[in-house]
Amino acid sequence: MKRRSFLAGGAAAAGAGLATAARAQGEPAIRWRMASSFPKSLDNIFGAAEHLAARVKAITNGQFEIRVFAAGEIVPGFEVLPACGQGTVQCGQTQGFYYIGKNKAFAFDSALPFGLNARMQNAWLYFGGGLELTRELYKEHNTINFPAGNSGAQMGGWWRQEVGSVADLRGRKVRIPGIAGEIMARLGAVPQSIPGSDIYPALERGTIDAAEWVGPYDDEKLGFHRVAPHYYFPGWWEGSSCLSFIVNLKEWAGLPPAYREAFETAAAEANVRMVAAYDAKNPPALARLVQEGVKLHPYPKDVMTAALKAANELYEEEAATNPVFRRFYQSWKPFRYAQYQWYRVAEASFSNFMAGQHLSPK
Repeated sequence: MKRRSFLAGGAAAAGAGLATAARAQGEPAIRWRMASSFPKSLDNIFGAAEHLAARVKAITNGQFEIRVFAAGEIVPGFEVLPACGQGTVQCGQTQGFYYIGKNKAFAFDSALPFGLNARMQNAWLYFGGGLELTRELYKEHNTINFPAGNSGAQMGGWWRQEVGSVADLRGRKVRIPGIAGEIMARLGAVPQSIPGSDIYPALERGTIDAAEWVGPYDDEKLGFHRVAPHYYFPGWWEGSSCLSFIVNLKEWAGLPPAYREAFETAAAEANVRMVAAYDAKNPPALARLVQEGVKLHPYPKDVMTAALKAANELYEEEAATNPVFRRFYQSWKPFRYAQYQWYRVAEASFSNFMAGQHLSPK
């Protein structure tokens, strides 16, 4: 797939051309439903689906409309993939790692612990062969996927008590699902999988000792800082957290070509906009949390080192027994290596230098 509708800079012009084409060709009126895995309260994330719908409608001069439904309105949040594959809805907004029970390789579409950052993830998907691999996997579930946004590097979660070393993880009940939960278990923690709406009361009652969610902007709204004042970083399990729009294959094949272009263009816009939104909104949210007494802590080095070792072991074990995961891993692992070699030279060195300066906000 040589040509990528990725750069948002050309999207407006492309959209105008597509709208003209749709009008000129007298394309049919099409109405779709999109099921999201997310609540409306996650406005950056759910808002990406709304943006896609609005842009598709505008680009096609109102001929192609997509109505977006929040998690639970049509199907539960973790059932979006099967709902799309079975044709319950024409399309969805979700994340691959929700479906690692079907195959752990789905995690490559969204995030793996100690994986790629948001820019690297886009690079792998669009230019490193990642999109071809993930589309092979989604095709097995009667869908096609499109990168749909990214939260960027996430925070390391809220803890009721400080974590001084790996030993402090033993026996701690941590709300952290998926592969990250498996790694936490290898370090002695007790991972818990509970929905976002139940995290605050669980922390408040002490049913759990810690919980990860997203980052300052989204975490602030749920008020975790009032019951778990220790905020750790980085979220080593999600150096980026990529979302996907997915479409039923039959429905996709039945779209007029101009509508397919409109959908892909709008998806690329949403992908770029979500990263920008989090980059803009997280800094002031973190500043507000610190002003309210939140205590920021980096994870101790031995925790990071032990978690990285456990992650590498898990990936090697999975690759040895899961041929699909192995095919992904053989593409992703050398790409990750090359990316971080480059980042050491330019991106990280520049960012680290600037972060260490006493910059004035005025």
